[in-house]
Amino acid sequence: MILTVLKHFVRSVAVLVVATFATFMLMYGNGTGIARTVLGLNARPEDVKGEVVKLGLDRPLFAQYFDWLKGALSGDLGRSFYTGESVTEALSHRVPVTLTLIVFTLILTAVLSVILGVTAAVKGGWVDRLVQFLSVLGTAVPAFIVAIVFVFAFAIEWRVLPATGYVSPGDDPSGWIKSIALPVAALLIGSVASAAQQFRTAVLDVLGRDYVRTLRARGVKERDIVFRHVLRNAAAPGLTVLSLQTFALLGGAVFIEQVFALPGMGQLANASAQTDDIPMVMGTVLVTIIIVLVVNFVGDLLVTALNPKARTR
Repeated sequence: MILTVLKHFVRSVAVLVVATFATFMLMYGNGTGIARTVLGLNARPEDVKGEVVKLGLDRPLFAQYFDWLKGALSGDLGRSFYTGESVTEALSHRVPVTLTLIVFTLILTAVLSVILGVTAAVKGGWVDRLVQFLSVLGTAVPAFIVAIVFVFAFAIEWRVLPATGYVSPGDDPSGWIKSIALPVAALLIGSVASAAQQFRTAVLDVLGRDYVRTLRARGVKERDIVFRHVLRNAAAPGLTVLSLQTFALLGGAVFIEQVFALPGMGQLANASAQTDDIPMVMGTVLVTIIIVLVVNFVGDLLVTALNPKARTR
């Protein structure tokens, strides 16, 4: 088990280095272009050359990357080209907001998708058809459309939840829950729709195996078969799907935070990309990669624990 954990960890670190280096090359490969963006399109050539030297963009790309990586390991991600604000400081205020949305959505997705997927697979009939219809509908409708509908319904029409803004849990716990309720619900619809369909397929696959028929022939109760045997074997592909949902949730958070005016990482990434604030973009990319790798790492460990065959891969 320790060897398996070590292999997963080394693989995650390798992916992190490759992904950040590829992003760094794309971002910092054109030093002259970066300097001209910082100074403005009307900057004189000699000023542009001076800015390139000032920003250290005249050095070899590998040297720049290793300096950035060394700073990242010590918690220093540089400063904004425009505001001079520390990237680490900016992310420290933004990341918790985005993580709150993602973690709450993942937990609720896991619970609801298991309930819906197992119910559809076991009950069949109209229940199965209803779950499949809702899954297709939830997947087809974009999260930002759902968010707008929720704003009109719950914030404007009924006025039970705030339409915009974020309240820190330390300031007002109840206000914090209200401020994230609609954003989480908007992300949850599509996430559950996708995951429930995958759980249904996994449970149906396990229910059709020989050992399940043997358990039924021996008179084992259907409830015991489902909860003691089927769910354990169907959990591995289900956990993989939940890990992959992290990508979709991070992408959806960019739009959701815009709709609800949440001061999260997605809003920061969007604003930084529009102004070509490269250090800030690199910081958000790094945090995004780390979140995805951590979720996948934990998911792989859980799959390995549930499925011993995965330890031999």
